[in-house]
Amino acid sequence: MTRPPRLSPDEVSAALRDLPLWSGDTDGLRRSVELPTFGDAVAALVRIGFAAEAMDHHPDVDLRWRTLHLALVSHSAGGVTELDLDLARRIDAALPA
Repeated sequence: MTRPPRLSPDEVSAALRDLPLWSGDTDGLRRSVELPTFGDAVAALVRIGFAAEAMDHHPDVDLRWRTLHLALVSHSAGGVTELDLDLARRIDAALPA
């Protein structure tokens, strides 16, 4: 499977305008989300896990009580690629508004 190339700083900045809950740069994207309960956070993590597995592209996740800290980077490309942007969109869709 061919991985997409690393995005330029301008491409990442433009993409982040459409992903307002995310921050980052060419080295990685980040988002934290606080859920109402620990169980809600675990359920959200499971939904994210299935979305990531379907893409064969996996986030770094840190679960602290009811808060998920998410980080996306395409290690094989050495930075952010279209895969990370696609996964960020899928994560946003898997989380409550």
